[in-house]
Amino acid sequence: MKTDLAPQTTKKLSAAQAIVECMKVEGVTNVFCVPGESYLPLLDALYDEQAIQVISARHESGAAFMAEGYAKSALQPGVVLATRGVGAANLSIGVHTAYQDSTPMVVFLGQVHSKFRGREGFQEVDLDSYFQHIAKWAVEVKDAERMPELVQRAFRIAQTGRPGPVIVSLPEDVLPVVSDMHFGPATIKPKPSPATEEIKRVEEIVAGATHPLIIAGGGVKCSQAEGALLNFAEKYQLPVAAAFRRHDVFPNDHALYVGHLGLGTNKKILETVTDADVILALGTRLSEVTTQDYRLINPAKKLIHIDIDFETLGKVYQPDVGIVADLQEALQSLTGLDVDPVWSGWVKERRKAYESISRLVLKDDDVLNKHVVAILADKLPGNALLTNDAGNFAGWLHAFYPFTEKHTYVGPTSGAMGYGMPAALGAKLAFPKKTVVSLSGDGGFMMTVQELETAVRYHIPVISLVFNNNMYGTIRMHQEIHYPEKVMATDLGDVSFADLAKSVGAKGFTVHTIEAFERVFDEALKSNKPTVIEIITDKEQISVSSTIQEIRDRSNK
Repeated sequence: MKTDLAPQTTKKLSAAQAIVECMKVEGVTNVFCVPGESYLPLLDALYDEQAIQVISARHESGAAFMAEGYAKSALQPGVVLATRGVGAANLSIGVHTAYQDSTPMVVFLGQVHSKFRGREGFQEVDLDSYFQHIAKWAVEVKDAERMPELVQRAFRIAQTGRPGPVIVSLPEDVLPVVSDMHFGPATIKPKPSPATEEIKRVEEIVAGATHPLIIAGGGVKCSQAEGALLNFAEKYQLPVAAAFRRHDVFPNDHALYVGHLGLGTNKKILETVTDADVILALGTRLSEVTTQDYRLINPAKKLIHIDIDFETLGKVYQPDVGIVADLQEALQSLTGLDVDPVWSGWVKERRKAYESISRLVLKDDDVLNKHVVAILADKLPGNALLTNDAGNFAGWLHAFYPFTEKHTYVGPTSGAMGYGMPAALGAKLAFPKKTVVSLSGDGGFMMTVQELETAVRYHIPVISLVFNNNMYGTIRMHQEIHYPEKVMATDLGDVSFADLAKSVGAKGFTVHTIEAFERVFDEALKSNKPTVIEIITDKEQISVSSTIQEIRDRSNK
């Protein structure tokens, strides 16, 4: 919770202590880091603050993914600390993920002594320039007395408008300097509403539609507008598709839900978008994946685009109506439209199309991955939270797992490998009472596997599923499509992830059959320890829709 600090407060503190005071003002309770000598005064200040838990990770990328997963789940800024150029470079993929995923994050980076700048000092990198392209804002604090001003600005920028990461560079000589520090109040996020004329224009377009469709994105989640979206969709019987990796924005078992626009999306779901004559894009940047390489929406469709960020409107498609608004405010403002939903028959048709390719009706010859997803759907509580890494294994999750409650999914729209398990640690810290399960391939899991020890050290009991086919499966699939049978650089060696887990104090299992998986998954659900379940899968079943041989056969025709 953010503090009730008076509107303006002055304290005599060091610059490092001022940073911690700013964190307290913003209600920060968890900070992720890899320690470094360049910001020792900040670590010392955190030592003296009992209300903030510091999670020390094994690698900066793991720390950044934890902070990003925490922020997505808690809907609060993720805070991560690292040292100078080397630590900063290591966590940069987490910054890029936060940028593409619109996740609020504040990154504090130790910097070399001011007197050494420009001399290629030890680990010197011009950090604000380095991150400028993948952060909302980057700043180096050169004057100690300005620390509260710039850090509070960083928290404000990270959370307002389209959320994202902010970089604060901290020269080591600035941090111990004591000064009179002036603090303002906590960030209050603006919640603009649509103008009356904008509502009228939306009404005109929707009233003239025959096949309207909502594409709902992360902006709905950021504004906690899931309930408002449900009410709006039900009132006008509008079908809802989820933008890429925003599955939990709308109940998947609802009669108005018509699918997820992601990688390898089934053509029956794509037909729904193709048939639509009006698109209501709500809190989505209409990314490359959501729009299937920017080909799914065309000028023949009317586009109503509502987003908190004015720069998002018109960036990809020129909208017929572009509205800068908070999604909860916007949806509540749109409940008085004079619209007759003449499209109910089409909605039922599109729902049936979605159900025909998403139902978890199993056959004996279905691949192990689909059976695993069926067990997750059967045994996990409705509010369980799932994270996933990048990789083809996630296709079964995206296609078949029914997300029925909000705050139950965290995934990287940036497609970052190594994300799933560290993000699960962050999500579990945000929701300690929830069951949290991560899904990874063997390639991605190995990239941040060291964070299993972090999970053990801090007693963060997540369940990690590792689909092991001894290869970089997604790249192998593309290799087979473009250069069939010329396998290069995608095969991987044998790793016992179960033994690796045990070696750091976690529980570890290896399974080859669905019966074995069900047995150990039941055990993992009852355990209160970090658990890894390694699932040995068939290389041949490269994706949800194709085997390697089927891809080769198509290429040879």
